[in-house]
Amino acid sequence: MERAEGLVQRRNVASRERAAGSGPAGPVAADGSSPDVEEADTDGDSKQARLTLMEQVLMLGIKDREGYTSFWNDCISSGLRGCVLVELATRGRIELEKSGPRRRRLLARKVLIKNDQPTGDVLLDEALRHIKETEPPESVQCWIEYLSGETWNPLKLRYQLRYVRERLAKNLVEKGVLTTEKQNFLLFDMTTHPVTDTQAKQRLVKKVQDAVLSKWVNDPQRMDKRVLSLLILAHASDVLENAFSPLSDDDYEVATKRIRELTELDLDAEAAKPNSLPLMWAVFAAFLK
Repeated sequence: MERAEGLVQRRNVASRERAAGSGPAGPVAADGSSPDVEEADTDGDSKQARLTLMEQVLMLGIKDREGYTSFWNDCISSGLRGCVLVELATRGRIELEKSGPRRRRLLARKVLIKNDQPTGDVLLDEALRHIKETEPPESVQCWIEYLSGETWNPLKLRYQLRYVRERLAKNLVEKGVLTTEKQNFLLFDMTTHPVTDTQAKQRLVKKVQDAVLSKWVNDPQRMDKRVLSLLILAHASDVLENAFSPLSDDDYEVATKRIRELTELDLDAEAAKPNSLPLMWAVFAAFLK
């Protein structure tokens, strides 16, 4: 009996430590960044797979049964690269240089290494190495182009992150969210990744819907940074409509109106506010300019 009570007491202590920001989950910086911990969505059960920002955006874009993104979507490629930069920023690995007395605009400021320790995610660590090796530093806009392979400079082509969608889909297969199939398209076979964990997809869609409806916060500075990034980058990747299409006409109108409010913000002003994450706002600016 004493042993059981001691075990419960230790668990309670560990829970209090995590709630206080110390212990296994690690500290959380004043700017809201969390260096080593992926987002843990507490809306589902405790065994729910933890998804990166890139994986969430890809999931919104993947057709549940077909297992691939729309052939007409030419935005998701660069959108996923933006997700990589925001993910590195929220984990405390990269930051935007200070604006200085001249108050340079977000897209003129350079990306700097804040902490070069690996994240444990192969895709993120590959991007982190590229940023670390580049001298002089480059802007967010440049990095989105480099990581996407959309640059005319042949010397920068080596920075391209290749097969991003396939690698993210493989991660989601390993996390039990997607599966792998082969489909024949007349002239060629294609590997597809249909959704197997429909509850995880539904939770993600509901999370997006709630963020602009029942849990709407009419102040971007008070919004969870990862949720805000998910909304903006899903919009930039042209996959947000997939989450909004099941809504009623009235809710759809409210949701799109609130997304429009976010896209019309003064991004430089938001980035200058206390406890903001300037690099996140710079990524938004690259897509919303």
